[in-house]
Amino acid sequence: MKKILVIAFLTLTTMSLQAQEELTWHTDLTKATDISIKENKPLFLFFTGSDWCGWCIRLQKEVFKTPGFVKWAKENVVLVELDFPRKNEQTEAVKIQNAQLQQQLQVRGYPTVWFVSSAKTTDGKVNLNALGSTGYVAGGPEIWIDGANQIIKKK
Repeated sequence: MKKILVIAFLTLTTMSLQAQEELTWHTDLTKATDISIKENKPLFLFFTGSDWCGWCIRLQKEVFKTPGFVKWAKENVVLVELDFPRKNEQTEAVKIQNAQLQQQLQVRGYPTVWFVSSAKTTDGKVNLNALGSTGYVAGGPEIWIDGANQIIKKK
């Protein structure tokens, strides 16, 4: 009986660890852009109110924290979280960066995900080219990823 319990515990622990595989969410657009250019992947700009937006929390739970999304994201995009919290503290630089991107991409609600390609000009400036946007989509990770793939294939 003990062997069965130990095996069951180990199996569940392993499955849990695989499902919780961590993604790297950048908060510094400059660093994320460098990675995007180096890896030739579009930026995934997630505009969220992490500590107050119910739909943002739901999108993370139903899609972003699933093994299918984790695998897809690692292969296809560079993740950037642009948070607009009400309680959590942020540096002034992050607040300014997030507000500028929100204005530039005309984000009016949360959650909003913009996919952009990035390139550096000869003088070292970065150009962002908007590919398209999405938000919460009902139906789980497969449906959400299908929609995202339609957007990023424009790259």
